[in-house]
This record gives sequence, C-alpha cells and structure tokens, in this order.
Amino acid sequence: MTIDRRVSRRAFNTLLAGASVGLSSAPFGVVRAEAKKLKVGVLLPRSGTQALIGQSCFKGAELAPSVIKQLLGVDVEILSADTESNVDVARNRAERLIQDGAHVLVGAFDSGHTSAVAQVAEQRGIPHIINIAGAPQITEQGYKFVFRNFPPAPELVKNGLSLLNDIFTAAHTTPKSAVFMHVNDTFGQSMAKGVLGNLPALKLPFTITETISYDPAAKELSLEVAKAKAARPELLLVVCRLNDAIVLRREMVKQRFAPMGIVSPGSPGLYEEQFSRALGKHAEYAICNTAWYNPKSQATQLVSAALKKSEPQTELAFHGTNVGYTLDAILVAADAFKRAGSAEPKLLVEAIRKTNIASNVRMSLGGAIAFNAKGQVEGNRSAVIQNLRGKPMVTLPADIAGATVVFPSPEYKKS
Repeated sequence: MTIDRRVSRRAFNTLLAGASVGLSSAPFGVVRAEAKKLKVGVLLPRSGTQALIGQSCFKGAELAPSVIKQLLGVDVEILSADTESNVDVARNRAERLIQDGAHVLVGAFDSGHTSAVAQVAEQRGIPHIINIAGAPQITEQGYKFVFRNFPPAPELVKNGLSLLNDIFTAAHTTPKSAVFMHVNDTFGQSMAKGVLGNLPALKLPFTITETISYDPAAKELSLEVAKAKAARPELLLVVCRLNDAIVLRREMVKQRFAPMGIVSPGSPGLYEEQFSRALGKHAEYAICNTAWYNPKSQATQLVSAALKKSEPQTELAFHGTNVGYTLDAILVAADAFKRAGSAEPKLLVEAIRKTNIASNVRMSLGGAIAFNAKGQVEGNRSAVIQNLRGKPMVTLPADIAGATVVFPSPEYKKS
C-alpha cells in the first residue's frame, strides 16, 4: 500500500495559522513558557565609593523573596549586579541582566546610575522600578517603563525642611543662621536646588549665610570646613553621602567646629552604621530628616523577623531607608506579577500602573503606593532620625517616635 505524504494547500495554511498564534508574541519565533517565578534584576553599587550603602540596600533584596512569599504568595528570584559606583558599568550591567532573563529591573540608588538604567529599560521595553534615587528629571522624561516610589529631591527636601520647625518647637530652641554644604553630584545638585528653592516659602527662622559644594569622593575637606566655621553659623545643613560625611565630621572635630546641630534635609550618610562605627561618640546627635520605614507595617514586621534570623547582630535601624525602599520596589514588581498573571513586559507595566499597595502593608513610610501618570508615587513621608546611644532613632513625628529629639547638641557652646 502506498501512503500519500503530500499535504494540501488548505491543510498547510491551517497548520501555519495555528502555529502563528503561538509564535506571534515570542521573539525570533521562540515560544516561551509562562513564567511561574518573577526574576528581578537588582542593580546596586556594591563596590567603589558608594559600596557600603549599596550593600545596605542589598539586604532588602536578600530578604525580599521570603517576605514577599509570606505577603503575596509569589515566588521571586533575585538576579543581582554590581554597578561598581560607575554610570557606564550600571548601563552595561542592566543590559546583561535583561539578557540573563530578568523580567524587571530594580535600582540603582545613585541618581546617575539610575538614569542610565532607566534609559536601557525604556529602550528594551523592560519595567524599571527605582528603589532609591532623588533626581527629579528621571520621571520627567516621559518614560513608559520607569516607575519610582522614592520621593524626588524637591519633595524629599520640602519634607525634610518642614520638619526643622518641628525640631525647633520640640526643643524650644531656634537657630538664626546656617551654612549649607552639599555634594556636587547629580543627587547633590538636585537637592541643593530644592533646598535653596524651598527655603523662602517655608519661612524657616534662619538665614543661609554660606553655600559650599564639594566632591563626594573627597579625601579631605579642611578648606571647606574652615570656610564654614568662619561664617560662624548656629546650624550646619548638609546634603552628603556616607564616605564624605565621615570625612566632614572628622574635620569638624579637628577644627573644633561645633554648631547647634548637623542636620540633613534628606540625604544618606549620617544614619548609616559605618558613620557611627567610624566616629563613635562624634556621630551622636547628628540628625537626618529623611524618608524612612514604618515600624508598624506588615512588611516591616516580616523583615525585622527575617533579619533577626539571618543576621542576629544587624540592627534594622541602620538600614531603614535602604532596606525599606529596596524591598518595596521588589514588592511592587511582585504585586504586579501576581495581578497580571504574567511576566510579559507590557502586561507587567500595565499592572504596575494600577498598583495600590496599602500604607500598612508597604515597608516605607507614606500613603498607599500608587503611581501617577509620570510613574511617580506621591505622599511619601519623612521622619526626624537622630543618632542616639549609638544608633539612629526616630524622634519625630510623635506617632512613630522611639526617643525625644536632642537639640542643640550638648557640645554646642554659644560664641
């Protein structure tokens, strides 16, 4: 018996049409199985000048899979990359994470790095959820795949400066003059613009008599501190990073420059563990009014328990902002993945746009996580964080405070 192996044109077209349904949405004709686990590419500066803060943020990424599994029942896999505190490296590592199968990118703490990652994400059509980065222009580019829960510099500054009056009221002490020192990188310049732009409207009681910018990688700041001291301010307002904050404070001690207080309106550095370790008693009483974590939220309770189990010697307070906002960025991605039922980029992006994570669930301090048309969350709150008894403590607002603010610093002597 002879078997006719020919296929009619009608049958061939039917087979081809059926195959095209499965191939149409897959690149290069490769059919992808639907993801059962969300792969999150996390970019952070874990080496180089910003390594210590990047490593602190990464604790949030390490804890995220177990915490999110408990909160949402979603399986998350972390793919990590070190930006090496370098913008070009950040861009290249973002490309590599996408090639390695990341469904979404999270990062990258530094505003310059984050801008580079955002460009890659937008070009490749992969969602990018910013953990920490304050430069406002990142969400002003009209990007469709970039989202940020962290407050942009103007909002961060306004929140931080507004809390200064709360400090003065609580302490019954009001400084009349201030020197403003800030790093001159992308973040520092954005913050400086926010500080100088917000001061008149907020009607704070002091006048800035000197503004001094400096390189965040500076190894010594003797000239800058001498200039600040010569202005004889009652308050030192700073926008810093970690390494330069240590250099700055050591030089202040060396030159016996002791204003009423050192206060940041929203930058990292002063509340970091390495700041207290390196400076000991000289780290005491430094204040940072910044985005923080909610000690009463569901995510915070789970993170606290997980951290005690994995790193019993680590104080969550030293890593509050870093861990909180990194974990929340991954939480946003996992929540969207669960609602979309898919890791397909366009479906993920649509789900991210509809995010509504309650304030008592998110780890960071603020209202519900919900993105506006620009991909920015509004309504993040700041708290007054002061180094007391060797660790950062919330001193204001009263509803989450664990200690009373100390101002002026005990070392202050009126000249």
